[in-house]
Amino acid sequence: MFDIATLSYTDPASPADFARSLHETGFAVLTDHPIGPDRIASAYAAWGAFFNSEAKHDWAANPEQQDGYFPFKSENAKDNAVKDLKEFYHVYPKGRVPPELEAQTRALHADLVAVGATLLSWLQAHSPASVTAALSEPLTDMLRGSNSNLLRILHYPPLEEAPEPGAVRAAAHGDINLVTCLLAGSESGLEARDTSGAWHAVPCDPGMMAINAGDMLEMATGGYYPATVHKVVNPPAARNVARFSMPMFLHPRPDVVLKPGTTADDFLTQRLREIGLKA
Repeated sequence: MFDIATLSYTDPASPADFARSLHETGFAVLTDHPIGPDRIASAYAAWGAFFNSEAKHDWAANPEQQDGYFPFKSENAKDNAVKDLKEFYHVYPKGRVPPELEAQTRALHADLVAVGATLLSWLQAHSPASVTAALSEPLTDMLRGSNSNLLRILHYPPLEEAPEPGAVRAAAHGDINLVTCLLAGSESGLEARDTSGAWHAVPCDPGMMAINAGDMLEMATGGYYPATVHKVVNPPAARNVARFSMPMFLHPRPDVVLKPGTTADDFLTQRLREIGLKA
C-alpha cells in the first residue's frame, strides 16, 4: 500500500499526519496552503512568456552561483546519462531574476520558504526522540540564515519529435535537499516509486502542493524520512502540450552537518557534479 496522505495545511491534526506520511512514503500532499491556484497560474503564464522568448539566453546560468537560465537538456538524473527533456530557471535569495518577473517570483519564493519552515517544525515536533536527538541541530534551525533555498521554474516543452531511447521529462531521481514544496504543475505527469518498485501518480490538482523528503533529510535522520524516488513521465500523444512546475527546494545552511564528516555543502557539491550541473 502506497498511501500518500492528503492533508489540510490548517487542520490541527495535520502536523502528526504529515510526519507519518513522510516517514511511510517520503511524500505528502497539502491543501488549503497560502498560495492559491490563480497566483500559480499567473506565475506559469509569466514565466511561459519568458521561456518562449529569445531573451532567456541573456540570463544564462552562472556555473558557480547556479542561478539563472539552464537550456533544454542541461540536466540528467544521477546515474543516468540521458538528459531530461526540460529547461529551467534557478531563483536564489541573492540570485538574478528578470525585472518583469522579480516582484511576483520573490513573493512566491518567500511564501514557499515560510511554508517549508512550518513543515520542518512539524517534523521536529513529531519525529521520534531517537531521531531528533541524533540531529546535529534541530531541523528548524538548519534552515535559519540559509541563502541556498532554491525556487526552480521548470518548462517541459511539447515533444516535437520522438525522444531518444530513455529520454523523459524528468528521469527517476531523489531530490538533494531537506524537503521539496512542489506547487501543482500545469499538467499531470509526476509519479513516485514505492518500496516494491511500483509507480504511483502523485495528485496535483489545482490548489494542491506535493511535499517530498530529500536526500539531505534522509541522511540527517538516519533514513527515518526516505527520499522517495520520483519522475515526470512524457505526455500522451493526445495531450502533448507544455508542462510547467515550480518546486521549492529547502536547503540548510552550507555548514550544517548532515552526518559526521559530511556538511550540506559537501553533499550538494557532489550531487551537482553527478547530475551534470557543475564541473
